[in-house]
Amino acid sequence: MRRESEAVCAGPLFSPRALVMSISTASPTTTPETRTALSVLFALSACHLLNDTIQSLLPAIYPVLHQNYALTFTQIGVLHFVFQVTASLLQPAVGFVTDKRPMFRLATIGMGASLLGLVILAFATQYWVLLLAAASIGIGSSIFHPDSSRNARAASGGRYGFAQSLFQVGGNTGSAIGPLLAAYVVLPFGQSSIAWFSVLALTGMVLLWNVGSWAKALHAQRSSGPKAKAPESALPHRKVVIVIGILALLVFSKYLYLASLTSYYTFFLIERFGVSVRDSQLLLFVFLGAVALGTFAGGPIGDRIGRKAVIWVSILGALPFTLALPYANLFWTAVLSAIIGVVLASAFSAIIVYAQQLVPNRVGMISGLFFGFAFGVAGVGAAFLGMVADAKGILFVYHVCAFLPLIGLVTVFLPADNAIRRR
Repeated sequence: MRRESEAVCAGPLFSPRALVMSISTASPTTTPETRTALSVLFALSACHLLNDTIQSLLPAIYPVLHQNYALTFTQIGVLHFVFQVTASLLQPAVGFVTDKRPMFRLATIGMGASLLGLVILAFATQYWVLLLAAASIGIGSSIFHPDSSRNARAASGGRYGFAQSLFQVGGNTGSAIGPLLAAYVVLPFGQSSIAWFSVLALTGMVLLWNVGSWAKALHAQRSSGPKAKAPESALPHRKVVIVIGILALLVFSKYLYLASLTSYYTFFLIERFGVSVRDSQLLLFVFLGAVALGTFAGGPIGDRIGRKAVIWVSILGALPFTLALPYANLFWTAVLSAIIGVVLASAFSAIIVYAQQLVPNRVGMISGLFFGFAFGVAGVGAAFLGMVADAKGILFVYHVCAFLPLIGLVTVFLPADNAIRRR
């Protein structure tokens, strides 16, 4: 069976035509628990790459908007807040609704909202229009993530960490590509060139339509067979709520620190070392590329050694490097930011899969809750950090944020992996 699924994926995996063809041949003739549908996972990862490339264009051009519209750090923080909050608030609701009633074309509609946001962003002339574009892109993202994360789990064949990491690494890769597009396309050709990236959203809509067809066929297959008993948590409800709260606190520490880098790292580099806008974006690409690498590593490692161990090392392990970052020269700042990206990013796949095992009958809702909370923390955190940067300076922000990984100590209160699996 593994050989069959690998054959489905042969060829140029990230060619849209090849992916569409491979998804169409990945008809779920065997149960998903016994086969990893690699073609579907690669398609979802590719769509995540496209979705997050679109998302990352907005923060990547903050220095451009800062100059074109004479924005303050507070206004940039509010812009990021609008994007992140719209990208977060709908996610748990979308996951909850689609857990009960699957909507196989919903993710395609979400990518359409991102397409609309791109066009608005390209031709915006006023600050409030920038806010509207940010909201539209955020809404598209909030629809995409929970539904696609659930489909990734359905296609995993039981390799949950691998599937979640493969899905997420597409997003992180897209986030890393954004600054390059800003440096080599938007900077030389102007804000209106953002409209050229509409082709990314259109490609994503085609791929997601075909993934929706696969998911619909899988749903029909499951519905026609004997009805399986809904999985239940191995822990009592009160304990589940406490553990979810601990995981949320860990996500808070991770994403608030990441918000300081994704939103203000370019400004930090420009102010501290006097680098150009283009060079600052290239260094941001190095950091975001490291985040993508860490994301992909975290899931498979968690499959082997357990999610709790990965969470321990990932969040608390970043502390020595975050403490050193504000004092480093330019070379070591680049090196430390890459290490921080790899180490911190490895936690999220482990946290998502750990939470899905904790509440196995609400996969979409849990995915939406944690993706949404992560986006919300990043949005609120960016707005707050922008105000702090205006009041105290951008360097002060990094001195304070350096201590956030200490929150990783609460991992000690998480149950062992085998305690959350129902036998």
